[in-house]
Amino acid sequence: MIIPWLADNWEQLFFGGFCLAVFIQLIYHLYFFTRVGNYKKKEKSRSQTHPVSVIICARDHADQLMRNLPGVLVQKFSTTHEVIVVNHNSQDDTQYLLEEFKKTFKDLKIVNLKQDALGIPGKKYPLSVGIKESKFEVLLLTDADCVPASEFWLEKMQEGYDENIEIVLGYGGYHKKKGLLNKLIRFETFHTALQYLSYALAGIPYMGVGRNLSYKKSLFFKNKGFSSLNHLPGGDDDLFINKVANKHNTTVVIDPDAFTYSEPKKKFGEWFNQKKRHYSTAKYYKPLHKFLLGTYSVSHFFIYPLFIAALFFTPWIWVVSVMGTRIIIQSVVYGRAMKKLNEKDLFGYWLIFDLWMFIYYLIFAPALWRKPTKNWN
Repeated sequence: MIIPWLADNWEQLFFGGFCLAVFIQLIYHLYFFTRVGNYKKKEKSRSQTHPVSVIICARDHADQLMRNLPGVLVQKFSTTHEVIVVNHNSQDDTQYLLEEFKKTFKDLKIVNLKQDALGIPGKKYPLSVGIKESKFEVLLLTDADCVPASEFWLEKMQEGYDENIEIVLGYGGYHKKKGLLNKLIRFETFHTALQYLSYALAGIPYMGVGRNLSYKKSLFFKNKGFSSLNHLPGGDDDLFINKVANKHNTTVVIDPDAFTYSEPKKKFGEWFNQKKRHYSTAKYYKPLHKFLLGTYSVSHFFIYPLFIAALFFTPWIWVVSVMGTRIIIQSVVYGRAMKKLNEKDLFGYWLIFDLWMFIYYLIFAPALWRKPTKNWN
C-alpha cells in the first residue's frame, strides 16, 4: 500500500521532507541554541576564589609562545596560581625562550620532556605530565597559539566553579582578519560553539575545546586520565569531556573577558587538515550525542536541496513561507548568540555561510570514517 502511494504522490515527498527538515532545525534552534543568546551569569550566594594551575603544551611553538604567553603570564588574579608550560621535545628555541620568560615571571613553571611516549600519540602524554606536575585542584587549559582576550580570563573562568561543578567550558575563538577564509573559519568555530555550549546549558554536555577548558585535577585522576583514549591521536579535550561530563558537574562561562583567541589558518588546505583531525574523534562520542549531532547535521544538509526540489512541485508561496519562517527564527537566534560570543561582524554573512554548510558537510563528513593522523602540533 505504501509503495503505490509513494509512486503516485512522490512530488509531495519533497515538500513533506522539506517541512520535516525545517521542523527539526527549528526544534534545535528554539530548544538548544537560544540558550547561548539568552545566557546570563548565575548569581552566587557565596563567592570563592580558587588557586589555579594553567597548563600549556608546546612543541616547536617558540614563535607562538613569544606572541601569546605574556598574555597568560600577566593575568590579574588575587589568589595563588601557576603557569605550567610542558615543552614536548621541541627542536626550536622553545626551551631558551621559556627560560628567558622565567627570569621575569616567577609563577612560570617549565617542564621539559625529551622523548615521546611509545604508543600514546598526540598531546595526551605531555598534558598528563603537566597535570601531574600541577599543584592546584583547578586546572585551566589552553594552547600555545592562544592568547586570553583580557587580563581577567583566569579570574572569570575559575568563577564558574562551585561545590558541585568539576568542568567549566569556555569559548575559544579566532582573531579577526581580512579575507573570506577567515570568516569561514570563524563562522564554523561559532557554529560548533553554539552547539557544545547550548547542549551543556541544556544539561547534555558532550565536548569542550582545549583552547579554553577547565576541569578539576581530582576528576582527571578519578577517571584514570586519558588511559581509555591513549590509542587515539586526539580526544584530549572533546573525548575526555564526552566521557566525564554530565548535567550536574558541568557549566559554561560566556563572558568576553573569558574568551581566548587563536591565529587562524591562512590556507584552506591547512584548515582542511586541522578539521579532519578534529572530526576523526566524533565517531567515539556517546550514542545520544551522536544521535543529536547527526540528526541536526542531516536535517541541515538536506534543507537547501529539498527547498529547491519543493519549489518545482509545490506552490511557491507555501515553500517560501516555510523557508522564510526558518530564516527569521534562525537570524534572531544567530544574532543574539553572535553578540554573546563577540562575533557580531559575521551576522551580515550568516545566510551565505548557512548555504556554505551544505558544501562543508560534503567536504568533512568523510573524516568521520578516516583513521586519525598522529601529529598534534
